[in-house]
Amino acid sequence: MHLDAIQQALLDSYRNDGGINHVDGANLPSQASVNQLAADFMHLLFPGYFEETGLTERALPAHVARLLGEIDRRLLAEVEKCLRFARVPDAATAARTRTNALLGQLPALRKLIQTDVAAAYAGDPAARSVEEIIVAYPCVLVISLQRLAHVLYHQGVPLLPRMLTEYGHERTGCDIHPGARIGSHFFVDHCTGVVVGETATVGSHVKLYQGVTLGAKSFETDPDGNPIKGVKRHPDIGDHVTIYAHATILGGDTSVGANSIIGSNVWLMKSIAPDSVAYFKGDSVVIRSRRKVESLVGQGGTASPSADHGSSEWYI
Repeated sequence: MHLDAIQQALLDSYRNDGGINHVDGANLPSQASVNQLAADFMHLLFPGYFEETGLTERALPAHVARLLGEIDRRLLAEVEKCLRFARVPDAATAARTRTNALLGQLPALRKLIQTDVAAAYAGDPAARSVEEIIVAYPCVLVISLQRLAHVLYHQGVPLLPRMLTEYGHERTGCDIHPGARIGSHFFVDHCTGVVVGETATVGSHVKLYQGVTLGAKSFETDPDGNPIKGVKRHPDIGDHVTIYAHATILGGDTSVGANSIIGSNVWLMKSIAPDSVAYFKGDSVVIRSRRKVESLVGQGGTASPSADHGSSEWYI
């Protein structure tokens, strides 16, 4: 088939099929520009870690000024595109306000992200240094970008928050929606295959392993069968919870109480109380209270596998 014929067939497809065209519409944010923005944010959040040459204290002010200027220019342009797409009145002024608000939060976000780095170092005995965590652990990229995108998400900026988190998702295999609310000291070990949904809440000092899903049971639909947007669909995870590999926790009315442990491959669609353990026993999931020795494990103590303090079990 000649190229002229293919061109004409494509043009006919654009006119006749529709649905996936964006012609004569608002200029959408540039994927390449957003990817560069994500990379620049990481350089600004962690000065001296990703540069090709060493960064000195003397050179730091000029380095920050250059990066901040580039980020401000690029972020402003992409936010304005998003707001024009959403038909926000006076998009240029609104974009300036939102850009300033996000950049103004960078010092506080750095302080929060520092707790995530500390949690990764404390939570992985294989880690030899904080430097190794920052330059080599995928969770740092994913969580840092999610925290930035979360600010834009709550400012009502469409498109851009998801594009920022997708940059991290593509590079690491870990998909954390910008709408998810996440406390301090968050660690995702290995990252690959982790999914955290839009309406999930995650407390402080939470640790997830690879393949964990905090997802939805099903989608509520309107009378026409279309999914209803904006409802609570994803679970709530309390403080000091550990969720092991490939566990699946579903539902907006599902909560995991503080100080609980969810074992590998557990499928959970109902709430469990604080200080619980969920694990497989045969073909059933067992939920029981944590034992005293297990409480010591999370505090740096040592548990005896034979110790039992009479905690009861129930099955689901």
